[in-house]
Amino acid sequence: MKKIINQPEEVVNDMLEGFVYAHSDLIERIPETGVIIRKQETPHKVALISGGGSGHEPAHAGFVGAGMLSAAVCGPVFTSPTPDQILEAIQKADNGAGVFMVIKNYSGDVMNFDMAKELAEMEDIAVDFIIVDDDIAVEDSTYTAGKRGVAGTVFVHKILGAAAENGASLTEIKALAEKIVPNIKTLGVALSGATAPEVGKPGFTLAEDEIEFGVGIHGEPGYRREKIAPSKALAQEIVSKLKEAFQFKPDEHYGLLVNGLGSTPLMEQYIFTNDVGSLLAAEGLNVDFKKVGDFMTSIDMAGLSLTLIRLEENKWLDYLNVPTKTIAW
Repeated sequence: MKKIINQPEEVVNDMLEGFVYAHSDLIERIPETGVIIRKQETPHKVALISGGGSGHEPAHAGFVGAGMLSAAVCGPVFTSPTPDQILEAIQKADNGAGVFMVIKNYSGDVMNFDMAKELAEMEDIAVDFIIVDDDIAVEDSTYTAGKRGVAGTVFVHKILGAAAENGASLTEIKALAEKIVPNIKTLGVALSGATAPEVGKPGFTLAEDEIEFGVGIHGEPGYRREKIAPSKALAQEIVSKLKEAFQFKPDEHYGLLVNGLGSTPLMEQYIFTNDVGSLLAAEGLNVDFKKVGDFMTSIDMAGLSLTLIRLEENKWLDYLNVPTKTIAW
């Protein structure tokens, strides 16, 4: 294992310290916790928080800032943060208008965020949430009942964060979340596994000429392995699955997010994006929003994912385009 680290058991703490040091104009850390909070004050506005296991950087702390998250809770690598840490984030983020939690659909995250919600409500803090389950690869997988939450979560952060910044109430943000999440779908492909520092070896292995469609961001199994193929063939496979899930109709409006999984160069991400764009144009779709880069990774996994959001309302596109002041958007 070749990694630029100190002690494997200290990787999350060391990373968070470096993260805050590099971006001290925007964020700070609650001492002795994995909670990253924004410095900007937002009185009387709903606070948006998210989080989960570390190893997915820049998610989630990279989206803390004006127009997105008020706080992010960073657990150990690929492991949910504890309810008490989530509660600290809720307490610190609350500005009197309530707290809305964006939770990826993993059993540990759902259980611990829900426990934190109950604890916060005992302190008279209004809390609500949405569970994101955008990964269409498999219905049930390791750590998950139902579909997994992956890179589409970033679209949820952006849209709900813009709505909160615009003064939407907790009830209004919940209603918006329930509309957008069913319209967000993601599918990925892996070229290699991820190596967690404390494990020291990849969570799964692929032959030099193998890929796997539908691998999860913790290395959970996908739905098919096959020989490596050109970008156009990978795009065709992924877009065809998304077409089936969305039931594309000509002239519909979509947003697109191509997400690197950790070790895929931007050169390759843009090649893939170009191939996806051609396929979506052939379907007669309007792609009104595009984003390419590393947003929700899996440590050093090679591969990428494609997320589409069907823009059923013009306001959703407006929210995607509202400027933010975060590290990773």
